Amino acid sequence: MGLAAIFFVPGLAFGSFLNVVAARVPLRRSIVSPPSACMGCGTPIQRRDNIPLLSYALLRGHCRACGASIPARYPAVELVTALLVAGSFWRFGLSADAVLSAAFCVVLVAISAIDLEFHIVPNRIVLPAAGVVLVAQTALHPSPEWAIAAIAASGFLLLAALAYPAGMGMGDVKLALLMGAMLGRTVAVALMVGMISALVPSVVLLARHGSKARKMGIPFAPFLAFGSVVALFAGGWLLDRYLALLG
Repeated sequence: MGLAAIFFVPGLAFGSFLNVVAARVPLRRSIVSPPSACMGCGTPIQRRDNIPLLSYALLRGHCRACGASIPARYPAVELVTALLVAGSFWRFGLSADAVLSAAFCVVLVAISAIDLEFHIVPNRIVLPAAGVVLVAQTALHPSPEWAIAAIAASGFLLLAALAYPAGMGMGDVKLALLMGAMLGRTVAVALMVGMISALVPSVVLLARHGSKARKMGIPFAPFLAFGSVVALFAGGWLLDRYLALLG
């Protein structure tokens, strides 16, 4: 736990940066400049107001200059990122696997935040990430498993997207490529958990809107990301238990 605690604070910093990425990449704006500013009044955010989690709490979720509300997703992204980065080093120790796991989680958070707000999975993030992860996993654990899983997971969601275009986009297909490259055989767990978890909002929409719910798409990337995290930390155990039941 001590090692995980050490990486919690850097994880908060990464989370703060991901908020910038999530806000600017879909708009094709630079993530470096100009400095962060209030979305309401345009006032540059001071350093004292840019401390992850703490500043949000001290400002009570409002801009110091104009009083505009600061979306709760900002501290949520910071906290989730910090927990996942810390969890990666708790799970894998001080190792290359932990670094790769943390990087994978950071990308998942960024993609989820963007999909929730803009309903897209940016190629500029997911495709380079998939390539880097595939090379890294193959270098760390030489095997065709990572490439095969990437192609299989992506192909599976491609078939689903072709069969039901309203429920799944090509961005999700590309995300599956990244998931397979990182998770290998346990990507099956990630897909299953992601799909099952996505049923919850689908059922709610169906109950509220009836047949009209079929035309109401929901961002699927966050659910795939959730499944990926489950598979990353417990996928091997879950897959073994499942196969044991079948045997």
